[in-house]
Amino acid sequence: MVVWYPSTTTVTPQLIGDDVVFVGASAVRNAPPSAGEHPLVVLSHGFRGNWNNQNWLASALAHKGYVVAAVNHPGTTTHDRSPQAAAQLWQRPIDLHRAIEAVTTQPEKFGVVTKRQIAVVGHSLGGWTAMEIAGARFDPALFARDCKLHPQLSSCTNYQKINPESTPALKAGLAGDLRDQRVTAVVSLDLGLSRGMTDESLAALPVPVLVIAAGAPSVELPAQLESANLATRLPQASSRYVEISDASHFSFLSICKPGAVALLEEDIPGDGIICGDGDNARPREVIQQQVTSLITEFLTQSANNKLEL
Repeated sequence: MVVWYPSTTTVTPQLIGDDVVFVGASAVRNAPPSAGEHPLVVLSHGFRGNWNNQNWLASALAHKGYVVAAVNHPGTTTHDRSPQAAAQLWQRPIDLHRAIEAVTTQPEKFGVVTKRQIAVVGHSLGGWTAMEIAGARFDPALFARDCKLHPQLSSCTNYQKINPESTPALKAGLAGDLRDQRVTAVVSLDLGLSRGMTDESLAALPVPVLVIAAGAPSVELPAQLESANLATRLPQASSRYVEISDASHFSFLSICKPGAVALLEEDIPGDGIICGDGDNARPREVIQQQVTSLITEFLTQSANNKLEL
């Protein structure tokens, strides 16, 4: 787990998560946290992603006063693709539960977390994780039927790779109640696997939800079949749907460096796609600034509404 948090340190920052492909984000390691209370955001990466994928968002939110915890999910992260761990898909929300516990019980390291202001933001499979920890329930049988109708969806193909129904115990865990009542708001970024969530659980979701979709055309992860469909099943009074027309599924990853596409293609042909946005898109940095603004406005409004209750 990597935690970003506000600090008043005057030490010169360094780039965190900077490599040959992605641009890092500036921060000071192990700086003393700022005084006062701060809302908490926990980030959940996508299938085969890692904590560094949304460092741009973590850094931006920390600059706005948030404590931000980013985790790696064993089995579905870049450097840990253990089939046994991946099959325990229901452990993803539990990873976030542990992250919340770790941050809230160590105020001397990360700062004091504001009570009743804990949000989860997830990208792709991380969006599914965010919805599950908020109270959505997954029905493996429902999802299996839907994948027969839409076999082209990456949600279906990746689900087959993960194989989370290989034993009755795994299947039962996947269908269980994975809610953490400390979570007070969630944001999904072009999520997957939403078509396996039950209408009943989504209609009764107890926390506000911001659903952000990539609007660039996609056969494998079309907004209309995933994010937009999810939004229609959520309580309208406490949810919002935003589709960013020039964003691709990968616009929510860190900014690629010049030459990154060639390096990615040389390593694994086809991986250069992660540096691409929609046709005639704005720079990824500008798209991400819009995403950050949408998230901070939503979280502020959600917190204010709670205070009025």
